[in-house]
Amino acid sequence: MESDLDSRWQWPARGAVIGGLVAIALLALWIAVDGDGYLRPLDDANLALHEAGHVFYGLLGSTAELYGGTFGQLTFPALCAGAFFWRRDPVGCAVTVAWFGQNLCNIARYVADARAQELPLVGGGEHDWFNILSRWSALDADQPVAQVFRFAGWALVLGAGGWLGWRWRGAGARG
Repeated sequence: MESDLDSRWQWPARGAVIGGLVAIALLALWIAVDGDGYLRPLDDANLALHEAGHVFYGLLGSTAELYGGTFGQLTFPALCAGAFFWRRDPVGCAVTVAWFGQNLCNIARYVADARAQELPLVGGGEHDWFNILSRWSALDADQPVAQVFRFAGWALVLGAGGWLGWRWRGAGARG
């Protein structure tokens, strides 16, 4: 018997679900095989959200401005995932959760660069994660912190695809 929660999810046509699963699988493959960890043009868009986050969160003060780049990069995919969840759209929800996870992998790349500071920065500005980890007296933890972000990112990307496949399989003939 189908639960009330399950009945509220809108199961799209099989092609949409397969498309979502393929998109997530390709994203995971792209993350895995990319040499420098920067996925153009997706990370170009993520970078724009990162920079906008500095401005938007900066309205709350200088500390929020520092953290705002990372928060901004995560805010938009989180809002999109929330909107798709609210609408009970499994494909949109899964794909945007995977995008959120990919952003965490991108942030891991930035965190891992905190001490080395080899990544090119927009406008040659200051390195956010050098400053963040320095504030915490944890600059020497840049690699372990990056690993946490990377693990969480991969968990979300793979989990989103797995959840979508599991839900669709459980939906049986409904989709």
